[in-house]
Amino acid sequence: MNLLLTAYPWIKALHVISVIAWMAGMFYLPRLYVYHCETTPGSAESERFKVMEYKLLRFIINPAMVATFCFGSALASTPGAVDWHAGWWWTKLAALLLMFGFHGAISKWRRLFMEDRNQKPARFYRMANEVPTVLMIVIVIMVIVRPF
Repeated sequence: MNLLLTAYPWIKALHVISVIAWMAGMFYLPRLYVYHCETTPGSAESERFKVMEYKLLRFIINPAMVATFCFGSALASTPGAVDWHAGWWWTKLAALLLMFGFHGAISKWRRLFMEDRNQKPARFYRMANEVPTVLMIVIVIMVIVRPF
């Protein structure tokens, strides 16, 4: 545990870097889906979007999510870092679980696009694009302001 206390600032920095990378991808992938909806399945443009979506999810979003989880778990395990009775912590955790759920949803949507089986309109993805923004706002307020 002494190691966690000593490394705390570095772990926190790596956590923030991971969160930024994860959120960048979570904001961008649904936007790619909006544009992908406007293409003809099987067209060269649709195939290009499939490659972009795959690479974004596989090489940026997924590793950033894993790093965020690992560094965040280390931070939460640091003695004195979290008041486990505080409401802000549980609200943040609930929003984080919803973010993981959204991550799973965008992964499923990518598979549907890969198989040319997307049935949702561009408007759906425009609205879905707001979900990670709202969750991120809740998480940041809970962690920084700690309102309760």
